[in-house]
Amino acid sequence: MSVKLRKRKNANGTTSLMLDIYNDGERKYEFLKHLQLSNGTTIADREDNKKRLRQAEAIAVARAAELQANDYSMVSDAGKKTIITDWMQSYVDRYNKKDKRNMQGALNRFADFLKEDKKAGLTFGQITPLIIEDFIENLESKSTGEGASSYYNRFKKMVKHAYRKRLMKENVLDLVEKKVNGKAAKKDILTLDELKVLAATPTESSEVRRAFLFSCVTGLRWIDIKPLKWGSISLKEKAMNISQSKTGEDLGTPLNDTAIKLLGKAGSGENLVFALPTANGANKTVKAWVKRAGIAKKITWHNARHSFGTNLIYNDVDVLTASKLLGHTSMKHTQRYVNAAREMKLKATDKVNIEM
Repeated sequence: MSVKLRKRKNANGTTSLMLDIYNDGERKYEFLKHLQLSNGTTIADREDNKKRLRQAEAIAVARAAELQANDYSMVSDAGKKTIITDWMQSYVDRYNKKDKRNMQGALNRFADFLKEDKKAGLTFGQITPLIIEDFIENLESKSTGEGASSYYNRFKKMVKHAYRKRLMKENVLDLVEKKVNGKAAKKDILTLDELKVLAATPTESSEVRRAFLFSCVTGLRWIDIKPLKWGSISLKEKAMNISQSKTGEDLGTPLNDTAIKLLGKAGSGENLVFALPTANGANKTVKAWVKRAGIAKKITWHNARHSFGTNLIYNDVDVLTASKLLGHTSMKHTQRYVNAAREMKLKATDKVNIEM
């Protein structure tokens, strides 16, 4: 069994890094696409190449440790010597599910916590329940709403995988007593009047404008609208049918006149409906757009879905219908929109108070 770091020169002057893995008589190559070396024409480029090379070497060590541990029925010394963040980076690099960006975020927060706590270089042989409980407190102090819980759940996923790979003698998570206390923070929503103002406000990206407003009138999540193809749309039947990325559940949604107008002329089945940038790029455009419209609310793409759900309930759509339109797997998920709509109605009645 061996894991060697290899370099391959590309025609454009860059250098690709890959792991040459030989195990059980088989050889395979694992490309580290995110660590490609530049041609190093500047001092900054050369320094960046050094950092990428060190990270690649650490990943190679982590992969070798994982393979070594798998060769034994019991935990080997490999886990005791394996740096957790290096192994986790290797795990994230090979992770191919839609929440990969969130997995990377969880790892980044754990790495930052270890640096702050002067525990950078922590190995699986050194991790304790108390360290994890300190990490939970760190997450709670720096995350709002469900953020701490979301990041911790992804952190646990990586630790459990390391345990299954026999890098730990016991699952340290079983000994963690502290729970993550994270309640969903109140999310701003855009009222129908605010959506009219927003629609009339210029923005730097017509595609982001179309897609965001479409999300506001359909409830589509970012992870569903980004890859949305024309094959899922029927303009004739005024309907959309997709498989939700988050739940895997099929969702059939009728499209109102606003949604149809935003879609415009139909494209071929495999073509994307919207040509969108990255999630970060889209959110930056939305924030600038909302500010330009004079709307003093903190709005990101996910607020579009919350706006759709809350506006449904506020306009007297029954909870069961709203739940189906949102594609919820449980009615409890719809309750947050009921609460938000109730709060909107209370604020509305406050406007007609008179002094007696």
